[in-house]
Amino acid sequence: MPSIHVEMFKGRTIEQKREMVKEITEVVSRTANCPKEAIRIVINEMEFENFALGGVLKCDNQK
Repeated sequence: MPSIHVEMFKGRTIEQKREMVKEITEVVSRTANCPKEAIRIVINEMEFENFALGGVLKCDNQK
């Protein structure tokens, strides 16, 4: 059974998340040849203060 972990910043609507998991499920089901019911997706949302790129926190890089 495929297990997909998505990490992204907070801020998407529930509608966006629904569409995202629907599309991911479709692609994985088709390409991995497995039933949709067997696909697990976990969405981990992080705050901008918990991610850095090039030594700069994302929250400090937002203008």
